[in-house]
Amino acid sequence: MRRLLIAVVSGLLVALAGCKGVSVNLSAPTASAPAGQPGTSAVPARPAVGSGALRLLIEPAAGVGAIDRLITGARSSVDLTMYELRDTTAEDDLASAAKRGVDVRVILDSHLERSRNTATYDFLIAHHVHVTWAPSGTTYHQKTLTIDGKTSVIMTLNMVSEDYPSTRDFAVIDTDRADIAAIVATFNADFAHRASTPPDGADLVWSPTNSQASILAVIDVAKHTLSVENEEMGDSTVTAALVAAARRGVDVKVVMTAESEWDSAFGKLIRAGVHVHLFKNSSSALYIHAKAVVADAGRADQQVFAGSENFSTASLRYNRELGIRTANRPVISAISATIATDYADATPYSPR
Repeated sequence: MRRLLIAVVSGLLVALAGCKGVSVNLSAPTASAPAGQPGTSAVPARPAVGSGALRLLIEPAAGVGAIDRLITGARSSVDLTMYELRDTTAEDDLASAAKRGVDVRVILDSHLERSRNTATYDFLIAHHVHVTWAPSGTTYHQKTLTIDGKTSVIMTLNMVSEDYPSTRDFAVIDTDRADIAAIVATFNADFAHRASTPPDGADLVWSPTNSQASILAVIDVAKHTLSVENEEMGDSTVTAALVAAARRGVDVKVVMTAESEWDSAFGKLIRAGVHVHLFKNSSSALYIHAKAVVADAGRADQQVFAGSENFSTASLRYNRELGIRTANRPVISAISATIATDYADATPYSPR
């Protein structure tokens, strides 16, 4: 039985929390700014303030028990958009929720992951879950669960049980009303295969509307430090922004899993003074699947992005993706501490 390690922390304890992966209760941020407009590159330098509390799960040590319990505790509705779903516990939970009368709706990616999702699709259909393939021609890389129209989990992780023990991921449990309304409205449109522009909510980062601009805003605002984890380094605009940050004196640290496809980008980063540390691409090493950027952790203007968006043109410009950008101090401390631990455990990149 997967277990969730829950820590309610503040101050220094939160800063230490990310070191081995925990769950953290998060209070609302303290600064405000208007939300960016969908479909434009005009996003504020500071994230907006959400009205609801945030809660952070850090994988792999936290486990997904909290996510399972949200599904088993659902009273009226479960909405799940998932790029890849191969988790028998989650599938059984969804089926059980449908059996007890909960309106369970699931969107599964079909553009790239149809073959891997087909067994799950068939199981859910057989157990009276309302499941649909995502609209064809678009990769639905989003990983979001919404319960009873009140709580959403915005994840970097796919719900694939074999990946849980060895993969670095984050999940933000969000109860902000504006965020939930935006997520539900977008889910309704996507489930009906109806075109829509996702609302920004209080602090949401959507692809293909505002994600690139929002991530660039986090990078560009940094004056002192940037901590980055991502699975890919294939978007030249993001790479250029990290280079520019290092050249203006920001201490930029990037942690990833080694992949020769990104060597050209790594070379550009290294030459600019970015510190790149990598884990081996091996089943025995931690796999960096998280997608997060922390700017100026511990300082007055700190902020963080975390979500499903990889640093690739497809992810930022064409896919359906969802992340969150916040100035919340505890979540920044926890993610920053986690990336710092990963950076220390990884090996400095050496150009070939």
